[in-house]
Amino acid sequence: MKIINLGENNTIINQYMAEIRDKDYQQNRLLFRNNITRIGELEAYELSKTLDYTEREVQTPLGVSKINVPTDKIVLATIFRAGLPFHGGFLNIFDHAGNGFVSAFREYTDEDKTQVGIHIEYLATPEIEDKTLIIADPMLATGGSMELGYKAFLSKGTPKRIHVACVIATPEGIEHISSVFPEDKTTIWCAAIDPGMNEHKYIVPGFGDAGDLCYGDKL
Repeated sequence: MKIINLGENNTIINQYMAEIRDKDYQQNRLLFRNNITRIGELEAYELSKTLDYTEREVQTPLGVSKINVPTDKIVLATIFRAGLPFHGGFLNIFDHAGNGFVSAFREYTDEDKTQVGIHIEYLATPEIEDKTLIIADPMLATGGSMELGYKAFLSKGTPKRIHVACVIATPEGIEHISSVFPEDKTTIWCAAIDPGMNEHKYIVPGFGDAGDLCYGDKL
């Protein structure tokens, strides 16, 4: 399984990461969402380099141009609600992709809020058989939501290639994905790998709850 951490290189992604981690900057939801979207766009651009391409002839007003274009049939999937702006960034780049959506929410199962259960309630997706599946979700913490989302999408076919895209990952999340996703055709993309999680299963130092920072507190 390939793991690509774009934050290891000096690029503008690091500026966006510094801003979304900043607790003062986070007060502006619009700016926070915009940076999540921009990180999605840049990850999508890097991911596009791994697709299959073929030469195509394009008729211009003055002649014919030969251009290599991607041949992959892409399904771009995300997990409600935190994944929406990140998904939007990918969709800005892969604008011809099919789109899949699944709801997966965490719910603490003990009074100390240290044990987390994941629930799936909604699925809407095109067929993914033999397509390139990109699952875009900002936080790869335990990997539980990503696993259940992936299994829900598998009800609509078996993809030929899988890309797990996030903003921040943890070693635990990466290890979990490595144990449940097909190793020979899965790539994990991220902008940072943080050391781990606290007792409530939030990534540390992370940046907090992505859904709340994008859209406001929930009950």
